[in-house]
Amino acid sequence: MKKVLVKMTAMCMIAVILSVTGCQGESAVNVSEEKSAVEIPMILTVNPSSGKKNEQALVDAFNEEYKGKYYLNAEWIMETEEEYRQNLKRQNVTDKLPAVITDLRMLPSFYQLMIKDGRIEDLSPYIENDSEWKDMIEPVVLKACTESDGSIYLAPLSTAAFSCSGIFWNESLFEQAGIREFPKTWDEFFVCCSKLRQKGITPIGLHTEGTGWAAMLVATAEMADTQEGAEFMEQEYPSSYNNDSVYHMAETLQRLFRYTSDDAVNSDFDVAYNNFISGKTAMLANGYWMIDQIPKDLVGSIRFSPFPGNKLISSPETFGWAIVSGCSEEVKEGAVEFLKFRTRMNMEQREELFSKESSDMSQMLKDYINAYRNNPQIVPNYQVKWNSVLQEKVLGEALSSLALNKITTAEFVEMMNKSVEEYMREQ
Repeated sequence: MKKVLVKMTAMCMIAVILSVTGCQGESAVNVSEEKSAVEIPMILTVNPSSGKKNEQALVDAFNEEYKGKYYLNAEWIMETEEEYRQNLKRQNVTDKLPAVITDLRMLPSFYQLMIKDGRIEDLSPYIENDSEWKDMIEPVVLKACTESDGSIYLAPLSTAAFSCSGIFWNESLFEQAGIREFPKTWDEFFVCCSKLRQKGITPIGLHTEGTGWAAMLVATAEMADTQEGAEFMEQEYPSSYNNDSVYHMAETLQRLFRYTSDDAVNSDFDVAYNNFISGKTAMLANGYWMIDQIPKDLVGSIRFSPFPGNKLISSPETFGWAIVSGCSEEVKEGAVEFLKFRTRMNMEQREELFSKESSDMSQMLKDYINAYRNNPQIVPNYQVKWNSVLQEKVLGEALSSLALNKITTAEFVEMMNKSVEEYMREQ
């Protein structure tokens, strides 16, 4: 009996050893595969409003397709877009930039500095020598990402279809105010705001921090309603803001803040977003990307419309991503593959979206597609047209002061003009 027990014990021990060895062997293979892959470091943000990891689907899809060859090592950080952009500057000074960086075009002067210092790669040779990649990109998008000398520092998406901004609105709240459709003109828009407020509904979500995104979208779209305003929005880094269209924009901003929530001043976009999805405000200006950020239980009530006058705001170059020059050649090659993969995935998303049966879409998504297809006037995004001092320093202070009537519209415009002087000194 003892001999049998000894044999059984020995066999169990061998089985355990083999089992453990087997697990270690499998683990070793996985570690080996991961080590053999070229690691591409990147920093991405977690959306402070929704808690979702931005671009997670893209990262996961790339890592799956290039498993064992390339590994996109994303570090997700809980920061606003503005905080992320400011940290890019700090990481550049300390030489801690990852291989791929986003949002660079949102910082005009920093973007130019990165080009001047040779800190980011010219991607035009890769795109020009790769017909497959180039053919994926809509001409208008490629043009927007191309510098005057033909260089391309921002790897473009495939399409401008996902880069447009308009106004999201709560149909249920509109119905409570007796409003059956979104206003077609700016006069109708402000009548709509008055009707909503009369019913005790806060018309629109705004904020002043950062670059005042939500408020500035509406005001610049309205400014582009005149030929003078539309032409001004096409100017890159204006040397003066002293014109009638800008004064009118300042008046519009001041007027808009009469129709927003009490917490709009000195708050960031996440406050405006949370007010909208909680039903505290009836409208919020933002882009296509917010469609996926609307809670499921609210999707049936939310609609999308172009700004009055059939306008959408879009600058596809703001979605271009850059490769940092300081990384090794093998990392650069992997980063190029990643950016091409991103373009292809974006193209496939466009094809899938535009071939989708309307019965499978939310009304909000149908609205967006109809707005994009209905020959809208495309207004450039002020964030790629106006100097960085104005965006990063002046707007935060000036917008809150204007909203609280601490300064006049003339003083607001004067602050904008002073930003040009400071910007030129910095250059």
